[in-house]
Amino acid sequence: MTAYSDFGASYVARGFELAFQPGVRRYVLIPLIINILLFSVAIYATFHYTSIGVTQLVAWLPEWLRWLEILLWPLIVIGVVLIFALTFTSVANIIASPFNSLLAEKVEYKLTGIVPVDGGVSGMVKDIPRIIGREFQKIIYFIPRALAFGLLLLFVPIIGQVLWFLFSGWMMTIQYADYPFDNHKISFKAMRQELGARQGKSLSFGCLVAFLATIPLVNLIMIPVAVCGATALWVDHIKFNRISS
Repeated sequence: MTAYSDFGASYVARGFELAFQPGVRRYVLIPLIINILLFSVAIYATFHYTSIGVTQLVAWLPEWLRWLEILLWPLIVIGVVLIFALTFTSVANIIASPFNSLLAEKVEYKLTGIVPVDGGVSGMVKDIPRIIGREFQKIIYFIPRALAFGLLLLFVPIIGQVLWFLFSGWMMTIQYADYPFDNHKISFKAMRQELGARQGKSLSFGCLVAFLATIPLVNLIMIPVAVCGATALWVDHIKFNRISS
């Protein structure tokens, strides 16, 4: 058990540490390149069209409500940034998911010394259909909940933003912790139950990842860092407990 084991958010620091260690960092490279390319396109499109949308919305308001522009800008920007963080990472993770799965495998091997069965690049290639299918399971889980929390985000100021942020944190944990779970063929439902049983660690880890995913430049490396951190959390708190239960 490591020094990081008592606080879920500390596994983000653990992820940064692991991602650049020998034997791991070369598996970070492909997800990182995918992340940078997609982010460059997505960030421009998102903020360009957000600016246009807010300008049109303000123009639509009657003159006596134009003062709402002062409130609309920060609320919409916060909402767009949080939505962007989840949407962008969802698309990037579908594309990079086989490499994220391989990265989680290598991190787990580094932490435990246990050689994975049917692992490596050949195992990853064989498992691509299952890995991609798992990403769509996450999307199906995400969409109806995102719609519900999105309504709160739009129509319940402050409380809506807080609830959306907590939801974002939960989804970030599901997204990245799923790679080590899926490598062990643990079902999506069982994975959610395991994480839910450790709600404090799960939410604190995911909320910090969600926050860092909104910071320019830092967000470029958050996908591989989060995979590494979530895999360390899996090893410390779930893998061996699950085996012994």
